[in-house]
Amino acid sequence: MYPPYKITKKSISLIADISILLGKLEGLTSSIPTPQLRKQNKIKTIYGTLSIEGNTLSIEQITAIIENKRVIGPKKDILEVNNAIKAYEDLSKYNPNSLESLCKAHKIFMDSLISEAGRIRTTNVGILKGSKVSHIAPQPKMLPKLLKNIFDYLKKNKDEHSLITSSVFHYEFEFIHPFTDGNGRLGRFWQTLILYNYNHIFQYIPIESIIKENQQAYYLALEQSDKQGESSRFIEFMIEIIYNSLTRYYSEFKPEPISTEQRITKAKEHFKNKEFSRKDYINLFKNISTATASRDLKYCVDNKLAEKFGDKRLTSYKFK
Repeated sequence: MYPPYKITKKSISLIADISILLGKLEGLTSSIPTPQLRKQNKIKTIYGTLSIEGNTLSIEQITAIIENKRVIGPKKDILEVNNAIKAYEDLSKYNPNSLESLCKAHKIFMDSLISEAGRIRTTNVGILKGSKVSHIAPQPKMLPKLLKNIFDYLKKNKDEHSLITSSVFHYEFEFIHPFTDGNGRLGRFWQTLILYNYNHIFQYIPIESIIKENQQAYYLALEQSDKQGESSRFIEFMIEIIYNSLTRYYSEFKPEPISTEQRITKAKEHFKNKEFSRKDYINLFKNISTATASRDLKYCVDNKLAEKFGDKRLTSYKFK
């Protein structure tokens, strides 16, 4: 199988926990954070992904740049921040399955920083850890085939969970190292993009800032996967990072619970004139109990908002 990987029990458990968290967010009045929280998380994202690469600007300085204020600092670091702001501005304009789109994103990230911005490298590169080379990337002649393989993987594995495919892509991209510079920030960005296409809530989740907090463990997971010849360890690491990011986001968000009337309105829009069961209703609002679902549906029937058909396990409902 290409690319080679296995899904561990820990990864499966974390994916289940993430699905529950996402369900809770979807069951709320609105899963969109306030403008202030969106801004804070955008700053955390940019700070996290660039500081991993050695950018020296602080959270306060990046905030000032986003607010179009003058900042004193290294010209290169300020340029990196401005480029990253442009790249993250609109995730919807990138196609996660397109190499051309990937190169466009690299061009934005690395514009005026390197002469080869947006172009696949034609020279050999290695990754330094201190004074030692920790990884020698594949030769340039191998890149077209390797990149085709990894994008084919994304296109052909639609049934694989996006938490897995995004992590596999992230690892394989860093292993291939297709650009002379900027591979780290672009690999993290592309994982966020794949997750955004799975669930738009990920445009607000500063995964990169949690990676920054666990930077050494991040590098270690990459190295362990290199030694094992498969991305299993890195997948597990990234899924745990995503879970921690979502948990923190949910605790910061502190959203208002959705009311019975709001649930019913959403259910009417969802089911329209189709029959549905109590189980279908619970699946729409994953964070409610069976008892709550029964009360909601009884309310609909008592107030002649919906009709009830059948009995016991065969009971179904239909909105009028």
